[in-house]
Amino acid sequence: MLRCMLTAKIHGATVTDANLNYEGSITVDEALLDITGIRPYEQVRVSNLYNGERFETYIIPGTRNSGVICLNGPTARKGLKGDKIMIFSYGYYTEEEIMNLCPVIIRLDEKNRVLK
Repeated sequence: MLRCMLTAKIHGATVTDANLNYEGSITVDEALLDITGIRPYEQVRVSNLYNGERFETYIIPGTRNSGVICLNGPTARKGLKGDKIMIFSYGYYTEEEIMNLCPVIIRLDEKNRVLK
């Protein structure tokens, strides 16, 4: 049996923009993707701490070290610039793989820099 488990989490990201006139997705600073192992075009779940919205979309890599977190297309209706969100990535694992699973969890400051 495979279980769906958390593989990575970006906690406390600040939405830097919301672009309604786009196909859809969430743009995330490529440096944050490298740290967490989240891949471009990977499906993610997003939770908005300010309004309780939860939605699924996919990742688009943003300019490295820019701090960009942009809600695109219909997801732009799920949050506003300045909102705090969490981005979750999940994967399917066997019982044996779960024994060694250690999700990567990062916390960000107000400029979307990793807190130590």
